[in-house]
Amino acid sequence: MENYIISISVSIIIGVIARAYMMNIDHRQYPSYPQGFLSHITLGLIAASLGAVAVPALATKEFAAVTFLSLAAQQFRDVRNMERQSLDNIEPTELVPRGTAYIEEIAKAFEARNYMVMLTSLIVSLSMNISKVLKTAIEIQVIIGIFMGIFSILALKKLLTRQLIGEIAQVKPAQIKFDGPLLIINDVVVMNIGLKGSRKIYEERGIAVEIIPKNSSASATLSNIGQRQAIQHQAATQLGIRKDVDEPDFTPLARRNPHNGNLVMALIPMEAKIDLLVDVVKKTPVLETCKRKPRGKELKEN
Repeated sequence: MENYIISISVSIIIGVIARAYMMNIDHRQYPSYPQGFLSHITLGLIAASLGAVAVPALATKEFAAVTFLSLAAQQFRDVRNMERQSLDNIEPTELVPRGTAYIEEIAKAFEARNYMVMLTSLIVSLSMNISKVLKTAIEIQVIIGIFMGIFSILALKKLLTRQLIGEIAQVKPAQIKFDGPLLIINDVVVMNIGLKGSRKIYEERGIAVEIIPKNSSASATLSNIGQRQAIQHQAATQLGIRKDVDEPDFTPLARRNPHNGNLVMALIPMEAKIDLLVDVVKKTPVLETCKRKPRGKELKEN
């Protein structure tokens, strides 16, 4: 294994860089810094090490070392469970909950990113060892490894990029009005607001959007309650929300129009800027667990 030290070292470094590249601490503040950041980078280092030693282990017939890859799969499943449990534990503290679908999406993403690190390190190690068999200079081997690592990172990043709501639907400003105590957005009854003071706040500070799906698949996806909860949570966390505990009147609620599949949602933000709300909704990720592709059109054609 001593002859493979350089390829293993380069593979591990590229793998950790890949994990750091995917570690975005954005408006969701998850993973938290520094505890969550450190734990995920450490797991990335372990994943990179496993991917880096796989090829040298096979080349030197150290087959026992390769069995650690199966242990890695179990470890990364535990990472997914850890993330899910952590988010479930803090879910009751959210004014507008993420929802179980969004939590599962985040947990799956962290598991998949560890696999991405392992694959990146494996590709770097494999390319460097192939170059070594072809008897190229060590400098050329390192350059080839780095190039393949960068290519792998960009390709896997593209592969793991989620669709956004703006890609499957149009998002437009909507009009809020009341019919007695009923909150109505673009002719869709959303909820009953019993308090006159709450209705006045909606009329003075409320903003609303209508989400219009581009096709039947998008309509089925947006009808999923988990996807709607993700939109509500994103809007509330990005724009802020005029709401405290035990104030259900001000909880954003995405309601579906049963006639055309459009969604409408109202929000009482800290700053009433409709263009920001439209932008936030457009940039909300489409959850994998909520994607649907109905076959109604195909069956009708047949």
